[in-house]
Amino acid sequence: MNATASLAPVATLRAEALHVSLGGQTVLHGVSFALRPGWTAIVGPNGAGKSTLLRALAGLLPPASGRVWLDERPLPDWSPAARGQRIAWLAQQGESSGDLSVRDVVMLGRLPHLGLLGSPGAGDHAAVDAALEATGCADWQQRRLPDLSGGERQRVLLARALAVGAPVLLLDEPTTHLDPPHQVAVVRLLQRMAAAGTMVVSVLHDLPLALQAERLLVMQAGRLLADAPSDSAELHAALVDVFGGAVSIERIHGRLTAVPVL
Repeated sequence: MNATASLAPVATLRAEALHVSLGGQTVLHGVSFALRPGWTAIVGPNGAGKSTLLRALAGLLPPASGRVWLDERPLPDWSPAARGQRIAWLAQQGESSGDLSVRDVVMLGRLPHLGLLGSPGAGDHAAVDAALEATGCADWQQRRLPDLSGGERQRVLLARALAVGAPVLLLDEPTTHLDPPHQVAVVRLLQRMAAAGTMVVSVLHDLPLALQAERLLVMQAGRLLADAPSDSAELHAALVDVFGGAVSIERIHGRLTAVPVL
């Protein structure tokens, strides 16, 4: 997978004392941080509020109190089209129904730029070509979604997010359904995009993959427990603590990984 190039300006994104409620229950409790270009992984046990936080950052969940700021403007002040051009989103259970071809699905990523009635131009086709190539979908771009495996569909949905060309990429479990070689390919792609100036924010359950990010946010029970570089000893201690001592953080063959403690 090769990284796609984005011409969009560098973005800033920050959360300010976010409280989010679902079904009358508070899920996020006063979460604050500022994001910068690079790859940040959000981790924590089940029910920690990771996906809720990512949805709030995308503007899909309005906070009960607090704010999300995009480029130092409150997120609600952005029009849907303008926000869609700045923030690309991949849901944990991405919509992949219908009889569209792979290429048609990826072209949907250009809707924030085209609107519902716009016709794709050369730039739109180039963005789609780059996204298909980056995710390894180019050779079967004319296949139909019902004919794809779960892992193949996941790569198509990731390509759709990349095709937006946004400077902020919010990904909820982007390696779901992927086999180990394609998980590694996605990690390398995200690292290259981050190095090129994209802000990548991903929720990941797989700690060894998450530790390849530059920075980790550790969540527990709707609160931010740690925010530190992936090689920080304090971060490693927080990970061991939040997972109840079930993992240890070690460096194997020069790379950080999480090892189960049996």
